[in-house]
Amino acid sequence: MKTLIKNGSVVTMLIALISSALYAQALDQARVVAGADRAVEKAARLSQGSAPGCAVGISLSGRPVYERAFGMAEIEHGIPNTPQTIFESGSVAKQFTAAAVVLLSLDGKLGLDDPVRKYITELPDYGAPLTIRHLLNHTGGVRDWGSVLALTGFGRGDRVISQALALDVITHQKGLDFTPGAEYSYSNSGYTLLSTIVERVSKLSLPAFTEQRFFKPLGMTHTTWRDDYQRLVPGRAQAYGATIAGQWRLSMPFMNVYGNGGMLTTVDDWLKWNAMLDSRSLGAPLVEALETTGVLNDGRKITYALGVVVTNENGMCKVVHGGATAGYQTFLS
Repeated sequence: MKTLIKNGSVVTMLIALISSALYAQALDQARVVAGADRAVEKAARLSQGSAPGCAVGISLSGRPVYERAFGMAEIEHGIPNTPQTIFESGSVAKQFTAAAVVLLSLDGKLGLDDPVRKYITELPDYGAPLTIRHLLNHTGGVRDWGSVLALTGFGRGDRVISQALALDVITHQKGLDFTPGAEYSYSNSGYTLLSTIVERVSKLSLPAFTEQRFFKPLGMTHTTWRDDYQRLVPGRAQAYGATIAGQWRLSMPFMNVYGNGGMLTTVDDWLKWNAMLDSRSLGAPLVEALETTGVLNDGRKITYALGVVVTNENGMCKVVHGGATAGYQTFLS
């Protein structure tokens, strides 16, 4: 598996280069590492001098075989990225929210086919059952809170968005975009609702629940959630975006919404999560549920499972997800 997290603008090319290095070779460690090194060297040339960059990690059979970083974590003070630098993971975090829901299901605290209104009573009755599974698969038709707020002229980047505000926007939508289960349409709102369900059922915040059930057992000691955007996070990379003139500007998220994204982590910690997915150390039922893809009402299959996309490539099962928040971008495969 591979993980890439960055605070600049070279990640897309690096994904393509490293993907070809991995899948074109028979997972031979020496050749994979050499191929990854060539890809990173090529991408790093774009981040020479005072420019943001990227951190990369690769594991084979659950064992880390490659970690490298380049570019600046903080341009103003000349601090470079390292494999231990903390980045925001964007929507790659959705699999942790999904995993939290699955664990509560395995604990007998909820059912994946339960109606969402059983736990979020302030949601309107849409006339057709909207289930937890619909939210997990992005097949519920719930409008994205970010898109709704953008229509007001005060969307992401224009105001501080809290978890409570996002939930309020969602629960005041009087209709859905389509009948639940009829279509697939990616929406952050589903995962905001899921994080709320986790908190109401477990009586713990999502950060506390995931710390207790995932981060601590797996030794993910540098992983937290951005539940307070003003909190100081030692070792975190600043996020940047470039102007038309090529000047770097800060591009940090200033919102307290999490569950759909908002997880802060390192390449090293992501590889520990990847190792769990390979070894199923937290239980096969958890991983099997996460990697079970959705089916629409008419029987059509989709590639989105529970917080991850699952496809078959050259006879291999490929589990992926990307993410982007402000100037951060992430990709896990």
